[in-house]
Amino acid sequence: MNANYLEPEKSVTYEEKIKRSVFIADVAICHDEEEAKSFLARIISQHRDATHNCRAYLLSSGAEYFSDDGEPSGTAGRPILNAIKHSGLVNVIVVVTRYYGGVKLGVRGLIDAYGETAAKALELAGSVERILTGKFHVELDYNAVKTITRLIENCGGLNLRWDYAEKVNVACEVPVNSCESLAHELDELKARKIITNWEKLS
Repeated sequence: MNANYLEPEKSVTYEEKIKRSVFIADVAICHDEEEAKSFLARIISQHRDATHNCRAYLLSSGAEYFSDDGEPSGTAGRPILNAIKHSGLVNVIVVVTRYYGGVKLGVRGLIDAYGETAAKALELAGSVERILTGKFHVELDYNAVKTITRLIENCGGLNLRWDYAEKVNVACEVPVNSCESLAHELDELKARKIITNWEKLS
């Protein structure tokens, strides 16, 4: 599994007029379906008078969704989702709002209008690289701190948080492609009683 992925750098709104219809694309970061639904509800509320609020989202988990919101099937949601996939971004929702201007665009015209408006908005949103991680917690004695520190660092560990009490506890995040290796090493250290316990939190 690839641990690296791209998210939008920022939320943006892009507007374009095509044959008297106004198309407004709103792009936002969303990490789950609830965040996507919440953003969509805000956009629909903001554009209550719009003819359509077509949308699509794609998450780092692989979950995807699109809706034509009353436009002819395949002319809006799918082109928006295709624009997202072409951008290489995940954890992103795009809502393209249309205010009808009285001129019919036809199937091809709609596909181009929704897809291109979404693509231009996604380009404006930019991208930032993220790392997909798993979370670990390890309990150990003081004399094993150096060993565990070195092991976690060798696995690309991030955001180490230490708690020093009767036992030492460390929480960390590790890139997903190193999780299996770290789990194996921690099992070995626990069997040799170098650490007291460990668990993978997510």
